[in-house]
Amino acid sequence: MKSDASPSDFTHDIYGNNVLIQGLGPIRSRTELSRLLLDLPVKPPANIVSVPRHVRLHMLMSLRDLHLPSLEELRLHESIDLMIRQNYRYMEPSLARTWSLISGEPVQQSKRPGAPAFGAAVEGISGSGKSEAIVRCLGSYPQQVIQHKSFFKMTNGLQQVAWLSIDVPPSGRATDLAAALMTAWKKATGSARFDRTLATNWRNGPQMLEEWRQVASSHFLGLLHLDEIQNFFKLSTLDRRRKRKASEEPPELSIVEDQCLKWILTLMNTWQIPLLVSGTPDGISALTKRLSNAQRIVTSGYHAFPHFTSPSDPVYRRIFLQRLSDYQYVTKPLAITDELAQLIWEKTAGVQRLIIALWIAAHRVAFEKKTDELLLEDFRIAADTYLSLVQPAVVALCSNDPQRLRRYEDLVPRDNTFWTRFWGDVSSF
Repeated sequence: MKSDASPSDFTHDIYGNNVLIQGLGPIRSRTELSRLLLDLPVKPPANIVSVPRHVRLHMLMSLRDLHLPSLEELRLHESIDLMIRQNYRYMEPSLARTWSLISGEPVQQSKRPGAPAFGAAVEGISGSGKSEAIVRCLGSYPQQVIQHKSFFKMTNGLQQVAWLSIDVPPSGRATDLAAALMTAWKKATGSARFDRTLATNWRNGPQMLEEWRQVASSHFLGLLHLDEIQNFFKLSTLDRRRKRKASEEPPELSIVEDQCLKWILTLMNTWQIPLLVSGTPDGISALTKRLSNAQRIVTSGYHAFPHFTSPSDPVYRRIFLQRLSDYQYVTKPLAITDELAQLIWEKTAGVQRLIIALWIAAHRVAFEKKTDELLLEDFRIAADTYLSLVQPAVVALCSNDPQRLRRYEDLVPRDNTFWTRFWGDVSSF
């Protein structure tokens, strides 16, 4: 895929002729990003009555592709873009110190201060849209892998990897983390570099992580994204959780393996690979509390993706639901009223993924009736049937009662006041 940048896009580019940055495309404004990240599925046809209901059900599922970028998502893209481009500024291929770093040789002292560590964190409960936002932000670059036919000191050119994204494996162990990184690398680049390592029965986690790091550094990896960061930690024992009083704070998560977190810190500090981590509140809290240099994780931004906390939230009421109302696959659509907004919020706690799920489920209930219309009652029935398993958690979220929320480890709100205030102040400058 070719970049859509024109020569004029780089007129004021402070990065000059750095070949690592040229393949990233233009630096986009928030207006441009909004258009780029917006995803609106095809609306139902005007003659929906002529479409059989069993076919409408399949048309309805395209609603899962609906994506309305929030202001926080635009800020997140800015953080990602700053990390990648600024880090490449310190990794200028024409400089000898860059190749010393990649080769692992002692870097000679330079007059310029050492490159800073670049890190950012994204937090939100499950279903708040954080992972989808990250995927779309990363996917906005023209290419994940940039092919250089000729490159400094490289006879056969270079495959530059702009970004790589993986889920932290459920085990949280170094061997599984390394295997996931190697597998993702092969999927992105097509390289068989790690095939032999992955085929062995005996695996050494730290060695595998270092092997992957060497390859990633030599291909100028622009950013590594680790999702589901909470998997690096484990819950307290079931017995301990059962004995915990309702009024007590939830026990701290414990680390599965120290070496994984130490490796993450080394990745940023020593090897200059920007890191973006994302996860639920408990995971982000545990990560920042346990790293001795926790501030490095958020040197480039802290982004909280909240759910809609009130049925009167203007974004929820005037933007999200109004856009959703365009996707009604019945001949008699339902108007978006305050009563409907209240009902949907009560049944989903304003969690974006659940709102979409409820909207789809309500249609499925409506399709069972003879009348071709969508009613308030369809949403109530859908919540009590299709979404019944999540209703206890939804009630806890709606209540905002700390004691109820503590029943769900990944819903427990953490104190992020400092980072929210800090980055709020920065953004206002």
